[in-house]
Amino acid sequence: MQSITWTGRILSRALWNGISNYSNCSETNLGLCKKREPHILSVVSGFPKELPKSKFKKGQFGDDAWFTAKVKSADVLGVADGVGGWRQYGIDPGEFSSNLMKTCERLVTCGRFIGSQPASLLARSYNELLENKQPVLGSSTACVLVLNRDTSTVYTANIGDSGFVIVRRGQVVHRSEEQQHYFNTPYQLSLPPPDHSRSVLSDRPESANTTNFQVEDGDVILLATDGVFDNVPDQMLVSELASVQGVRDPAKLQLVANSIAFMARKIAFDERFISPFSQSAKSYGINVTGGKPDDITVLLATVMI
Repeated sequence: MQSITWTGRILSRALWNGISNYSNCSETNLGLCKKREPHILSVVSGFPKELPKSKFKKGQFGDDAWFTAKVKSADVLGVADGVGGWRQYGIDPGEFSSNLMKTCERLVTCGRFIGSQPASLLARSYNELLENKQPVLGSSTACVLVLNRDTSTVYTANIGDSGFVIVRRGQVVHRSEEQQHYFNTPYQLSLPPPDHSRSVLSDRPESANTTNFQVEDGDVILLATDGVFDNVPDQMLVSELASVQGVRDPAKLQLVANSIAFMARKIAFDERFISPFSQSAKSYGINVTGGKPDDITVLLATVMI
């Protein structure tokens, strides 16, 4: 009984981290309702892979990082997934992803970004880290989504296997494309130590896939790291997202974000479940069953016009 109670407390801490962060980023969202202009209502939830060893920080779940930002003409969401392989070299993988997202957030709030060019936002953030006198070492995937309020247009930039899904009336109408060099090796922005510069994958921000499309009132937006997409099958994910079509209550939105995070976490450690990750492995001739234990970040939003 003690171990079950302890696990429950750890899970509660993980979800509370998301809920408390949601209240900080959504308060502005709710205030904007009076203006009757397009905007995003957003919440966040997630889990670090190693629950007992993790320290909970705002904007992070393990090696995953996220941010939300709002300026007069745009709402911006972003997620990033630090590459865990750096840990064997004594480098904290969460530092790079966290600093990448924090820099994006600062650039947005300072007005140093073009709302129709999220790839440029990623590039400027990456270049700032690159130019630091003491650069933050590591690698990360990243996905940034911008809602232009003046035109009800969403602009996206995605590099690697984090990504987004847009659901409208129970159907997927837009989703990101995964970028992989080969199985389980996504495109990534990297700042390696000098002695590793030739042996480490390092993709340019310009490699990001970019899209733009019109959104409608009630559209559901999910930004997530591969801890979600590798574990939760599409039909289960779409069912959860469709349940919050047009939802304007942040508490209801939070419940579904928590549900998706719990679902991904449970499947990740289920050795028998036929997950998207195991299906992908088999397509490469690799015999793998079960989920993929990983950090999990869920940024869930609805469009309000």
